[in-house]
Amino acid sequence: MRVLSIAAIQTAPVSGDLEATWDRFEAQVRAAKALRPHVNLVVVPELLLAAPGPLLLEDAEADARAATTVPGPVTDRLCALARSLQIWLVPGTLVEQTEDGRLFNTALAISPDGDIAARYRKLFPWRPYEELLPGSEFVTFDIPGVGRVGLAICFDGSFPEVSRQLAWLGAEVIIQPTLTTTRDREMEIVMARANAFANQVYVVNLNGAAPVGVGESVVVDPEGTVMQTAGGGEEVLFAVLDLDRVALVREYGSHGINRPWVQLADQCARLQYPMFGGATVQAPAWVTADS
Repeated sequence: MRVLSIAAIQTAPVSGDLEATWDRFEAQVRAAKALRPHVNLVVVPELLLAAPGPLLLEDAEADARAATTVPGPVTDRLCALARSLQIWLVPGTLVEQTEDGRLFNTALAISPDGDIAARYRKLFPWRPYEELLPGSEFVTFDIPGVGRVGLAICFDGSFPEVSRQLAWLGAEVIIQPTLTTTRDREMEIVMARANAFANQVYVVNLNGAAPVGVGESVVVDPEGTVMQTAGGGEEVLFAVLDLDRVALVREYGSHGINRPWVQLADQCARLQYPMFGGATVQAPAWVTADS
């Protein structure tokens, strides 16, 4: 079996205090690994290490205060933590500052060797509240012997093209750190299920806990069924994802019925998409290789 054992820690920062937030984060990651030693990937919510405050608590300096280079001092600590616990670590997202001063909302995947294996800049910042710049690339990374993981962040889930492209690139799991403070959380769960069902992938949509987020994190299977859901407070969703099930569902159909990936691969060259300038869609390389 190709198994990905995850700990999705629904938690909250110490608002405005970067160092206290780090201490809390590190203790929680270590505790999750100690509680379930088989865990090989840990994820925390969006912007956790930026120590944000509640939505309506204005803090004009928040992004500048949390900004860090990649690589830099913060990523050095993250890499050391992943290496010491021998885990894959998706530490929510960071406020990444480039050499020319631009700021992005950036998710990282750090390997058990302590290397930055992937860097993904959020494609769809939540406007107008989020002023960080949008990224321009879809990102996946491979866990050797297990499978391929795609990265998305919060509002990206409202754009089906993101999940479709990640699945097209071979992702079998989409890790989606989130920080939602508003009551449209229900619709985000709808989209997490729809993106999982339409692309026949697992979706781990991890939100922040109260009082900074509204919680309700979900782990969704490749048939769009919610495997686990959280309440509003702090908790950990432990889940064991069988990635062979992705191939099984794609081969035999969601609930034994629908095979959208097989049909898309068969028909994609016959269709043009006006919204994309009349472009046609090519079959994913992994479909071509398997056919």
